[in-house]
Amino acid sequence: MMKERLLVLEDGSVYKGKAFGSDHYHIGELVFNTSMTGYQEILTDNSYCGQIVMMTYPLIGNYGINREDYESIVPAVFGFVVKDYCDSPSNWRSQETLDEFLKREDIPGIYGVDTRAITRKLRDEGVMKATLADPDADIDEIVRTLKETDYLHDQVERVSSGKIFPIPNRGKKVVLIDFGAKLGIVRELSKRGCDLIVVPYDTPAEKILSYRPDGVMLTNGPGNPEDLPQSIETIRQLIPQTVVFGICLGHQLISLACGAKTYKLKFGHRGGNHPVVDLKTGKVEITSQNHGYAVDIDSLKDTRLIMTHQALNDKSCEGVRHQDYPCFSVQFHPEASAGPEDSRDLFDEFIKLMDKKKKYA
Repeated sequence: MMKERLLVLEDGSVYKGKAFGSDHYHIGELVFNTSMTGYQEILTDNSYCGQIVMMTYPLIGNYGINREDYESIVPAVFGFVVKDYCDSPSNWRSQETLDEFLKREDIPGIYGVDTRAITRKLRDEGVMKATLADPDADIDEIVRTLKETDYLHDQVERVSSGKIFPIPNRGKKVVLIDFGAKLGIVRELSKRGCDLIVVPYDTPAEKILSYRPDGVMLTNGPGNPEDLPQSIETIRQLIPQTVVFGICLGHQLISLACGAKTYKLKFGHRGGNHPVVDLKTGKVEITSQNHGYAVDIDSLKDTRLIMTHQALNDKSCEGVRHQDYPCFSVQFHPEASAGPEDSRDLFDEFIKLMDKKKKYA
């Protein structure tokens, strides 16, 4: 018989469900993801560091966990919330159940709660702090602790690589600044022959340029981009000197480095079904997204950046390009993992920019 577990929100809401995964609880920011599949990639995406992820699609766990769909080796998510959990997966690639994975990685979970009601609450009131708890816990004490606890500000430090290392190849030499990189980004660059050097988030520009890169990749990562002033200054120094491509957090950091502003979204964009329009071509792409902050469109007026992509759902900024230097970025995830592959050609654009820069160097 499965034991009971509670999901407690900072507004005092309590949802009763069944326990699975680990018994070690953390306070985190409760967010929702609208993807119908891809829960393994979501759980191992380090952009979720410090967050409790709730899936809006009801049936989770039905294809198990496999060895191929990891987006990081060490997951950093703080909890997992689902409606219906399937403990008997049926898929030829499955090697363990979701429950076994969560236990092994020390991630607590809850199932059997009304995820639609909780999603509506987060849409109406905004994301909020939450924690999982035992049925006999002191709810008033938990709510008080939730209200007093600040959001994390060191997520990138927690998930970034602690050392410099290569991922060798014979093509373009790319320095990948790891803010919590998804392995999907590495796969796409490696597929195109890029000779990668992975560096921690706080590596100075001088060190990065000493590798004589053809380009620099700024990856995704968790948290508020304004918590990374050192990285913003590094990017400011890199932009005039090499080709720069940013994804998600990388996009926000490029924008801040060029003088734009960012702001926190009410409930963020998380899922594999977000329509984005390319403002140059008018083409609409369905994209994979995971972000709680966005670039302020009005603040771009005082910069040398122009907006290249825009979200159709809420008209927020989804991409920028520098008018003077070979530097561009997108808020969404062209590597998908999981999600639609409509925009993978942006990696080809990065290669072309490096070719062009080399030709005229």
